[in-house]
Amino acid sequence: MSRAKRGGRRSKTLVGLWLVAPYAAYLIVVYAVPIIQGVRISVLDYVYAAPGASVPQPFVGLKNYRAAWSNPQLRRSFLNIGEFLVINVPLTVILGMTLAAVLAKLTRMKAFFRSAFFVPYVTASIAVIGVWYFLFSQSGLINHVLGGLAPNPSWLVNSKLAMVVIALEVTWKQLGFYVLLYLAGVLLIPDSLYEAASIDGAGVVRQFRSITVPALRNITILVTTLALIVGANLFTEPYLLTGGGGPNGATMSPALLIYQDGVEQGKPGVGAAIGIMLTLFVLLVAGLGAGARRLAQSREGERA
Repeated sequence: MSRAKRGGRRSKTLVGLWLVAPYAAYLIVVYAVPIIQGVRISVLDYVYAAPGASVPQPFVGLKNYRAAWSNPQLRRSFLNIGEFLVINVPLTVILGMTLAAVLAKLTRMKAFFRSAFFVPYVTASIAVIGVWYFLFSQSGLINHVLGGLAPNPSWLVNSKLAMVVIALEVTWKQLGFYVLLYLAGVLLIPDSLYEAASIDGAGVVRQFRSITVPALRNITILVTTLALIVGANLFTEPYLLTGGGGPNGATMSPALLIYQDGVEQGKPGVGAAIGIMLTLFVLLVAGLGAGARRLAQSREGERA
């Protein structure tokens, strides 16, 4: 290989490294450093101290993890998040994909409808929660409409319905973002595929199942992963809508428990331990989802 070619490759590599460096620094500062710090705090008898103050923080091993796991609220919070994800993730995928397919076919008022779905996503969470509280509180609009059919106890103080309401609220608020992701994918599908399917007699539903859904597989993987991560970090809705994880812990989430233990009760080591366990939980769920998708793709390839 000539010296000129080697020099050209080296210069391209250097340019690539310079371009990647800012994002790599961002990942290190925003993600890697907090995770490492969280692991460190989780194995220490950590106490909050004024800047510059020297306070002994002895190593305690897995004591904080045992203390966190012995709390029944933690196990309940993971079950609550599992219930939330079972409702939120399928709804997000189905509604996001369906609405994107419909929006792509609109011939009038495209900009209006696309903006309308995005409004809740950019609206402040406290305002959205205020609207949902107005709808689902004891004296809310939904109960007035239902009259004698309204649940008793009411939605937000009912241990079986409170998490369902929260899952629907989060799905509605986040849906605009996922619709945009799906819409970008739908617009890349060639019209010729739909025209050929129409000539062969395929209806709208058949075209959606045979063309749109397979073409959006990669976006579905992205949407599912993002929905899992966002859902596992659920905090604002149970904190504000159900008064801090009520009723009786039915909407308690691990992220809310981190705040209560780590900040309100002054136990940062236990809070950090819960944070590490939550990270592992998200990785486990995402890994199971990735394995299931690979298995489904493998079976589809065998059938093809």
